[in-house]
Amino acid sequence: MPSNLKRYQTEGNYHFVTFSCYLRLPFLNDDHSRTVFLDILEQTRQRHQFYLFGYVLMPEHVHLLLSEPKLQPLSNTFRALKTQTSKLLKGSREHFWQRRYYDRNIITQAEFVEKLRYMHRNPVKRGLVEKPEDWPWSSFQHWRTGHQGPVEVESHWTSQRRERSGVPHS
Repeated sequence: MPSNLKRYQTEGNYHFVTFSCYLRLPFLNDDHSRTVFLDILEQTRQRHQFYLFGYVLMPEHVHLLLSEPKLQPLSNTFRALKTQTSKLLKGSREHFWQRRYYDRNIITQAEFVEKLRYMHRNPVKRGLVEKPEDWPWSSFQHWRTGHQGPVEVESHWTSQRRERSGVPHS
């Protein structure tokens, strides 16, 4: 990856982000690691105030579809997320995460839908499950049924739940 990479992170766009475990090793290949990651992701989402529209945890990488954080630059948000999860999960390993991450600005609704579908189909494509709904480590079930998982996913379901409870959408 070039060292002079230009990121567009203050444009108010959504972002499709991918980051990998160190040397793409399968450090997220067990329920404990994935549960810890999702707990820290939710804490980070609340603390940095961003909307998470979708996610999938794969054995050696993560995909997220999210808004720009209100309180921090996106790079600081990922530094915090990766630092916290690394502290809890790296054990005796020297590193848990690759240093960099891939970030694509999402401008159109078509791109948004494309990336969300790509994420949710990733476990199927990799042969981990037969159908997206069989992979519990993604936001697919939320989008399909409105099920609230360990991380708040922003969707029409979330908006309806807020309206019913009288909680304003910020």
